[in-house]
Amino acid sequence: MPQLVICDIDATLVNEKKELTPRTKEALIKLHEKGIYFGIASGRPVDELKRNKERWDLPFDFDFVMGMNGAELWDGVHQKFYSYFMMEKEWLKETMEIMNVVECNPMVYWKGKIRCVRIDDWMIHSASTSHKELEIVRLEDLYANENAKIMFRMKEEDMSKAEAWVKEHPNPYYHGFKTQTTLLEFCDKRINKGYGLQKICELNDMDLKDVMAFGDTSNDNEMLKVAGCGVCMINGTDDTKACANAITTYDNDHDGLAIYLEESEIV
Repeated sequence: MPQLVICDIDATLVNEKKELTPRTKEALIKLHEKGIYFGIASGRPVDELKRNKERWDLPFDFDFVMGMNGAELWDGVHQKFYSYFMMEKEWLKETMEIMNVVECNPMVYWKGKIRCVRIDDWMIHSASTSHKELEIVRLEDLYANENAKIMFRMKEEDMSKAEAWVKEHPNPYYHGFKTQTTLLEFCDKRINKGYGLQKICELNDMDLKDVMAFGDTSNDNEMLKVAGCGVCMINGTDDTKACANAITTYDNDHDGLAIYLEESEIV
């Protein structure tokens, strides 16, 4: 029986409509009633992620909220916030030069808003899914301050070219990776969800082998690798399935996570 169950959100915990289904909600409540810690892990900021408790109408607070792919952490057990390894200003500027290989729109999270240089359908989508206001700024404002990450929206058909370019031009300090079909992000090389999970365990005297982690795509890989049981959704990417100890029988639109917890007799 795990001490902690931690889940990626999009395409893992929620369905394609971004909804927490009744069956999944019931599974989370049962976890809480059994005294098993529950956490969420995402590329979005902690302040935004904490609001999911109200959106999903959960009767309990998250024990842990990992944001910005591990660069931010809310420890609800001790009521403390932590941040790790910000991208330096020069690095942020460099990524914009790197990403000139494809047509894209850069953006950063800053003080509760999304900063971008122009509004297009990509930015409107990002603002809608994150429930944040868009702030139009100069390009240099995107790298005026250190930040946990910088993101680039692009056409889905351009993603493979962008990924290949980043892979062919590695940097010793930061790395780029796809988190959605139209979104590529850069962060400090030391940051990933696996690092965030290790910090949770260190801060709470837990062993990683007592953690069950769920995910679906590349930015979940390190978290699934370090967890005692890493579970990839059946709708997940091939590279993430290769990192997992198990794969769900059903996808995120058909309660795959909840059914896995039920069939494993965890709830």
